[in-house]
Amino acid sequence: MADTDLQDARPEGFRRVTAALQAQAHPHPPLWLDVAARTAQEAADALGVTLGQIAKSVVFRRKADDTAVLVITSGDKRVDEARLTPLTGPLGRADAEFVKSRTGFSIGGVSPTGFAPVAGFTAPQLFIDRELFRFDVIWAAAGHPNGVFKLTPAALVQLTGAPVLDVVQP
Repeated sequence: MADTDLQDARPEGFRRVTAALQAQAHPHPPLWLDVAARTAQEAADALGVTLGQIAKSVVFRRKADDTAVLVITSGDKRVDEARLTPLTGPLGRADAEFVKSRTGFSIGGVSPTGFAPVAGFTAPQLFIDRELFRFDVIWAAAGHPNGVFKLTPAALVQLTGAPVLDVVQP
């Protein structure tokens, strides 16, 4: 099967992220892993990198307007909602249906780019946690639990335009 045929056979979220990265001239195309990496630890194990190098996506539901709030942080850190809510207002948990309906991605594959245009909803509000800058190379989800892409923390900021903040537990 030719590479283009293989690419066309991949799930829609993976194709959307691939196109978004190409449109932004990102130098590293997404990789398709042989195993699903639904957690940061699974992704780190599959890639042979440290847990902190996984740019995990944590989605919250903003209570005021049901907007998705997406925090990209190191796989070895936990988001501190108390540090986040002054920037967003009160937050609630985002279940799988909410995540899929607001980002176009399933949990385990939420990418920081390539969101599906969802009628009636705004794009997620994005934040990048400063802890990612401990690493020269990080890996983010590429629209599916089997998809990842390589980048630097600075490239993540460039791709998303999201502010860099301290929003994890000390």
